Amino acid sequence: MTTPILKQLRVPVVSAPMAGGPSTPELARAVSEAGGLGMIAGALLTPEGFAAQVDSIRGVTFGVNLFLPEEPSGADVQSYAQHLAPWFERFDIEPGELVRRDDYYAEKFAWLLAHPVPMVSSTFATFDADEVARLHAVGTEVWATVATASDASVATANGVDALVVQGPEAGGHRGTFDGSAPEQPLTELLAAVREISELPRVAAGGLMDGNDIVPLLDSGAAHAAQFGTAFLNTPEAGTKPIHRQQLTLASDTAVTRAFSGRPARGLVNDFMRENSAVAPAAFPDLHYLTAPLRAKAAAIGDPSALSMWAGTGHRRVQAMPAAELIAEWARQLGR
Repeated sequence: MTTPILKQLRVPVVSAPMAGGPSTPELARAVSEAGGLGMIAGALLTPEGFAAQVDSIRGVTFGVNLFLPEEPSGADVQSYAQHLAPWFERFDIEPGELVRRDDYYAEKFAWLLAHPVPMVSSTFATFDADEVARLHAVGTEVWATVATASDASVATANGVDALVVQGPEAGGHRGTFDGSAPEQPLTELLAAVREISELPRVAAGGLMDGNDIVPLLDSGAAHAAQFGTAFLNTPEAGTKPIHRQQLTLASDTAVTRAFSGRPARGLVNDFMRENSAVAPAAFPDLHYLTAPLRAKAAAIGDPSALSMWAGTGHRRVQAMPAAELIAEWARQLGR
């Protein structure tokens, strides 16, 4: 089983939608033109910025990812802000304010119906059956990011076309619907999802080259693979300079809520070590709270307080243009 978009890929590679800067229209276009599927990270953008990024890539086959909104958790964000006071003082910065809890979801979804794109995927939840039907009605393929078999079951029942199966090895935010951080390895998760859904599976998590996905494709465990960390050091990516540097210098990754209030895997630094144990489950509250701190750390090149999302394979990252990476992976896949 496949989908029209998966069927037309010359190389079964999807660029991960890395919100907050690393994903750019330039990266998405480069991936699509090289035979893969480029993704626009629609989250954490204003409606105007979102529309501009999407419109800038028309002319190639691409996808758009949205963060689906979450209800307030009721967590004590103010206590965490007080806990972080020494960090704000150290960087001479004020705590950030919550801008918009729903990430302009309704506006972005309505815009996509009025200005259709080839594919739309969801993260943190699945589109409901009515939303899927409305996207299908304008010719848009619908995918859902899932990190548990139960989430895959819900997405399948709602009528999506494919599942991005995200293992715990993946960098960035864990895509579970309930905000949890299960540790079932990608290979086991793919098998569990395969048991409950016949939908095409796009494997994600710790994959860094074509050799990594050969056994997944050959066994039928996956129909394509999503790469995020592997693209972080491409010239087309919007990765911050200090983040690029740390990809090969940092020794390890860990999962933390300290920066955003949702579990996310990144390069271990002082901020994670000091605050992970006390950070509440409160997304996007913590994302906005720590935003000025992270911006200041990036501006002065200090990795101690920057969220540097990366998967477990980060030490294998290559500084190459996206097209050259995909050409190399195609050779490894015998394409």
